[in-house]
Amino acid sequence: MFDATHNDELPAIPGKRYFTIGEVSELCAVKPHVLRYWEQEFSQLSPVKRRGNRRYYQREDVELVRTIRSLLYAQGYTIGGARQRLSNERRDPTPVEVQAAIRESLSDLEKARTLLSSV
Repeated sequence: MFDATHNDELPAIPGKRYFTIGEVSELCAVKPHVLRYWEQEFSQLSPVKRRGNRRYYQREDVELVRTIRSLLYAQGYTIGGARQRLSNERRDPTPVEVQAAIRESLSDLEKARTLLSSV
């Protein structure tokens, strides 16, 4: 997806379903107030909020925080640039792109069938 420079130094993400803001802070080496700020700046980052407005991040959120961290701290993007880069990367494929991928997959399957039938 993106260059994860400096993310190699971060601890592995445990196999849990939900993480508190404190846990995400430690896993991503970012202070909790920075995470709350990034929630306002990046619409893709929206942890589940439960009792007492407590935030619970999922694994995808933690990975997104690490991506944002890499874009801002390692690659030198501004908040606006990182926001634009993320929105460009996470856009849904167009119908033409989907059709092309389906055609390519069908072609690969036909080749595989031909190879298997000749054996």
